[in-house]
Amino acid sequence: MQCHETQSQAILVVDDEPDMRTALSHLLSRNGYCVETASTGFEGIEKFKMEKYHVVITDVKMPEMSGMQVLEEVKKISPQVPVIMITGHGTITMAVGAMKQGASDYILKPFSAETLETAVRKVSFEANNEYQQKPPSPSSGNMAQSTRIITQDSEFLELIHLAMNVAPSNATVLILGESGTGKELLASFIHQHSDRTTKPYIAVNCAALPETLAESELFGHEKGSFTGAANTKLGKFELAHGGTILLDEISEMAMPLQAKLLRVLQEREIDRVGGTRSIPIDVRVIAVSNVDLNGAVRQGTFREDLFYRLNVIPVTIPPLRKRRGDIPLLAHHFLKKYTTTNSRTMTKISDQTISLLMKYDWKGNVRELENTIERAVLLGSGDVLMPKHLFLEKSKDCRGRNIPLTAGVSLKDMERQLIFLTLKEVNDNRTHAAKLLGISIRTLRNKLREYKEEVGEYTAQ
Repeated sequence: MQCHETQSQAILVVDDEPDMRTALSHLLSRNGYCVETASTGFEGIEKFKMEKYHVVITDVKMPEMSGMQVLEEVKKISPQVPVIMITGHGTITMAVGAMKQGASDYILKPFSAETLETAVRKVSFEANNEYQQKPPSPSSGNMAQSTRIITQDSEFLELIHLAMNVAPSNATVLILGESGTGKELLASFIHQHSDRTTKPYIAVNCAALPETLAESELFGHEKGSFTGAANTKLGKFELAHGGTILLDEISEMAMPLQAKLLRVLQEREIDRVGGTRSIPIDVRVIAVSNVDLNGAVRQGTFREDLFYRLNVIPVTIPPLRKRRGDIPLLAHHFLKKYTTTNSRTMTKISDQTISLLMKYDWKGNVRELENTIERAVLLGSGDVLMPKHLFLEKSKDCRGRNIPLTAGVSLKDMERQLIFLTLKEVNDNRTHAAKLLGISIRTLRNKLREYKEEVGEYTAQ
């Protein structure tokens, strides 16, 4: 039966292996789809030109015309039709390349029937339904309307495509990066593009967990298990059942709790405090850290076995200073956001302001940039955001990086910041630091004596 004669969704399978074509056709037909097959890429494209298909599934490695060429031709004819790539020789680089070319999913052989069915349902839903979390084209600069990941940086775009590729799986993801780079946004993005998107998304800040109650917070407790436990309490893992749990600042988790978390990840079950039985859980774990966990393992503050358990899919978000092309894009986004919420008329950013923002070394990354634009909107005036509205200190450290000036910061605090930053840049060479600061070595020693407490923290770091 020709697919255009039925009311079922039509799927075109392109594969040079007869057994694979038969297996895929049988599997998809059993699930109510109308399936047509092609043994070569050229045959597949000819059929695609003649009939309307809702999904195309193609093998990557085929003679004469490869799956990547099939993908390219399909997107030229009907860009909205989702294409699922299947291969037995996959790599992350190949997967990212396929996603960048417009593939909707990428499946490695051997795969289960459930994996294929899930992929087809997902891409069909995204292609035929307008909904908030549908990912737009990478060229738009906005990869997810709901989480507002805004970038045009090629490295970051590759990470986002990789995140989209692993989102439907249950694999644990470890997101690393400096503070303010958008790690939590990427975690939310992964959840929203997973099959768990309608299930709970529970975020836990491990650094904020009280040490005495941390186990109870994560895994819950039974009534009467300790003083004050008046009722049974569900922990964060149980609350996230069926969905995703985000473990933020995972490096700050106490060692005893790390051991318990390791068991949860291995056994997929939790033990409430005071409980007598284990409780199975179905939770996708995303861990986030702004600390080098490899270094923490070497220092003995983080369990090596837990690190390897978390490090299944590692993703490191580049800092803003390494993707400066995003700065104008982000600045205009934040300007629109805060002029709208504060009913201001500032709608443009001057070229001089953009130039200054591009030169600034954003140690607080996107979060610092956002705070700077918000402050400029609130304290500035007129229709154009000018350099004077940024309130950035013109003084620079020995490498030319600006030191941010914020309201309420005293001159003494600014002086202390400048001294410590300069010492750090010259590896604690006080003679060199004094020369760069334009003061005598005796004056520097006196200043450091005044800042004894801060110097102790600096030395420790």
